[in-house]
Amino acid sequence: MMKKALIYFVLGAVTLTFQGCKNDQAAEEKVEETKNCFYSYNSGTTLLEWTAFKFTEKAPVKGTFNDIKIEGIKGSDDPRKVIESLQFTIETASVETQNPERNEKIARLFFGTIGSPQLTGKVKTLSDNGKATIEIKMNNLTKEVIGDYTMEGAKFYFHATIDVVNWNASSGIKELNTTCKELHTGADGKSKLWSEVDLTFTTELASDCD
Repeated sequence: MMKKALIYFVLGAVTLTFQGCKNDQAAEEKVEETKNCFYSYNSGTTLLEWTAFKFTEKAPVKGTFNDIKIEGIKGSDDPRKVIESLQFTIETASVETQNPERNEKIARLFFGTIGSPQLTGKVKTLSDNGKATIEIKMNNLTKEVIGDYTMEGAKFYFHATIDVVNWNASSGIKELNTTCKELHTGADGKSKLWSEVDLTFTTELASDCD
């Protein structure tokens, strides 16, 4: 009888210990859930990258812009609202591909031909289905672009593919490809510069949590 009583006592103590741990963990999780955070845009974590394609087999040419101005609301307790408030202005002469000669040709022959010293736009909506809608103004035309996004805490990622033909920019593609014909000629002997361009935008909002 004494042995059984001792066993029951030990089992009871172990059970209470585990229950206590669970209760402590639940309390910690509850505190975590009720944490209040204030989010704001942080330009130092932002990266905008475009990828163009040459050759029939679509070899990538990556680049960005050195002069990008992004503005929005000062901050919010909802990180999605901060992203949805963003507006941007890009100086196309600041195009950067890590090749000065290529930079000059893209600025002059593509953007110069279509008369777009600036690209402007804004984020319109972030849908619950993982789709984001942004507006881009180029060649005096404003078009909506729908892409995929993820929002994990303060981290935001967006990817989309655009066709510059939708902005009546075929003349810029033709002019750039004609001048750079040899550079755009692949193994099949054909010169090709695609009008499709991939866009990627990433940023991490600054967060102040209490």
